[in-house]
Amino acid sequence: MGGIVATESHLGRAANDTAITRPSLMKELAARRVRITSQRRLLVGIIQDSPRHLDAATLLKLARKRDRDIDRATVYRTLALLKNRGLIDELDLMHIEGEKHFYEAKTNRDHCHMACFRCGAITEYASSSFEKLKQEMIKESGFQIRVVRLEAGGLCKECQKTAS
Repeated sequence: MGGIVATESHLGRAANDTAITRPSLMKELAARRVRITSQRRLLVGIIQDSPRHLDAATLLKLARKRDRDIDRATVYRTLALLKNRGLIDELDLMHIEGEKHFYEAKTNRDHCHMACFRCGAITEYASSSFEKLKQEMIKESGFQIRVVRLEAGGLCKECQKTAS
């Protein structure tokens, strides 16, 4: 069975209904009546619009290009707020840089992350086989799955070409 691959250029932005998509974080925060400061709006916008998974340091660096007064504490408080509200996922992609954590807006479906050892690209992959496996796990165990984390490490297509 084929799956859906989301690369950096169209991460979560494919057109068909089986694609990996992300809801508007600002709309979700407004619907939950969360106070939106200008710095929160900036950080949420960067996360929402990013074509890649971000770590806190990169998020701070990008935000400071538009607001020099934003600080590390504001970044971490905003990430905690979004995470506690279930709007972003925190990924511990150990194949990339050890204990580094990355953040992404929650998606409409569970997916796997494929991390390239050489260039650090993170590719998302969703498949009906993965969905069937989850249903099989639920049926056979009675376990209520709330979160799934699956990571594969290796070489992306581009790095395979340059390695040859």
